[in-house]
Amino acid sequence: MSERDESAGNAYAVIHFQNEPLTDFSKAENRDAMKEALEEVASDLGGEYPLVIDGKAVDTRSEIISRNPSKKDQIVGTAASASADHAEEAIEVARRAFRQWSKVSAQHRAEYLELIAAEMRNRRFELAAWMVYECGKPWAEADGDVAEAIDFCMYYAACMRELGVPLQCDYPGEENSYWYRPRGVAVVIAPWNFPLAILTGMTAAALVTGNTVIMKPAEQSPVIAAKLMEIIRDAGIPDGVAAYLPGVGEDVGPALVGSPDVDIIAFTGSREVGLSINRLASETDPRQTSVKRVVAEMGGKNAIIVDDDADLDEAVQGVVQSAFGFSGQKCSACSRVIVLEDAYDAFVERLKNAVESLSVGPAEKPGTDVGPVIDEVAFERINDYIAVGKDECTLVTGKDVGKLAQQGYFIAPHVFADVEPDSRLAQDEIFGPVLSVLRAGDLDEAFDIANGTEYALTGGMFSRSPDNLDRAKHELFVGNLYLNRGITGAIVQRHPFGGFRMSGIGTKAGGPDYLLQFLLPVNVTENTMRRGFAPAPDEEKT
Repeated sequence: MSERDESAGNAYAVIHFQNEPLTDFSKAENRDAMKEALEEVASDLGGEYPLVIDGKAVDTRSEIISRNPSKKDQIVGTAASASADHAEEAIEVARRAFRQWSKVSAQHRAEYLELIAAEMRNRRFELAAWMVYECGKPWAEADGDVAEAIDFCMYYAACMRELGVPLQCDYPGEENSYWYRPRGVAVVIAPWNFPLAILTGMTAAALVTGNTVIMKPAEQSPVIAAKLMEIIRDAGIPDGVAAYLPGVGEDVGPALVGSPDVDIIAFTGSREVGLSINRLASETDPRQTSVKRVVAEMGGKNAIIVDDDADLDEAVQGVVQSAFGFSGQKCSACSRVIVLEDAYDAFVERLKNAVESLSVGPAEKPGTDVGPVIDEVAFERINDYIAVGKDECTLVTGKDVGKLAQQGYFIAPHVFADVEPDSRLAQDEIFGPVLSVLRAGDLDEAFDIANGTEYALTGGMFSRSPDNLDRAKHELFVGNLYLNRGITGAIVQRHPFGGFRMSGIGTKAGGPDYLLQFLLPVNVTENTMRRGFAPAPDEEKT
């Protein structure tokens, strides 16, 4: 499945594996397969999903109702809602299961991930259909989510095979072996915007490194997480190694993060929640035996710079895709475009025309470009920012969605021009289909504006100048920089994903060192200069 590139010449040899190809929906057979999956899943909507602890279904008094953002009256499913007591039970089970799971070889744990990936391939259209209904993801976005989940499984399996081989540094009379052991119990707290890919990525990383896992999905997406739990169990992973624990964050989160028996927390979500997790995890309980590790991806306020010599058609396409794909509900999304003075007016005019050509509608329709936002809270928050933009800036485009707003949480793409760099629109992570256009007198000012937020996740630049592109490589402070292309759609291994500043804690998902966060390094030194001989195993003691 994989091989080392011995010419890499550094500590992280390149692991070759095949990224899962995206589905080509221009082909009739793929469109038909997706339509069939949507019909089948529609007939299964409204199901009930209990907690899963130690392989057993656990019902609860409280429930989480998952609704279709495209049709807010349609219930996708009802999930059990865990309490702090359920969290404690799941942690205790995971702690016990860790003793045996940590002894399973890296090779066998990698094989489990490959089984999970294989089942995802078999259920690809079904899984995508669930995300269309539960999260309002248009077809291509939902399909890409499944492909990324498969990639995480396959790539981390390949990485663990490499990490599972001890590094030897031997000398005459002395053998030195450097290897890794798992940390213990991992808590995975996942977001709703990539409800399968990110949950799978964090969970797969914890499992393949020998940790036991408690999966806490977002309240908006418990059903697709339940489908992942089904796949994990069907792959044969022993009971207790993975738990499915949906619940309200305020109810179950502190019990998971604050437990002295949890060793690592992997989180993706808002900065506010990520920082609160980091703060709570840093408080040492007297019963703890180790310092908790926190891995957190916490969002961004990402910018694309359009140079005055840029290909404006390419720039417009890249900006539109990055700003309004999945209604701007990506931590990598472009929410600011900084345009140099000489290109500003022409760019804004072309941008307006391109944005107004986008189709807004229900996610299940194949021609939809921009679907709904996730829920009522997001709908109201984004509309509040739009109101601020109308008061403070120039509205370039932003049409009324009409009756769609009564059916679901639909907001048309909005573009504001003449946005000030220190304004709320230019500083806050809106997480919706709202794009701010800022003017820069020169490239120095453009870099200053781009770097002038608390975040450092993704960024980009369109330019024909090699010198200016080289400046961007060194002067744009982001974790993922994209030149002359959109800034979303990171691909596992090719584009390891993650930022710094207030965008995250830890290293990049889908990269060569991601698994190391879930492991503890150990060095064993043995003196081989023995005196005499050990007795034979069957020799009687005298």
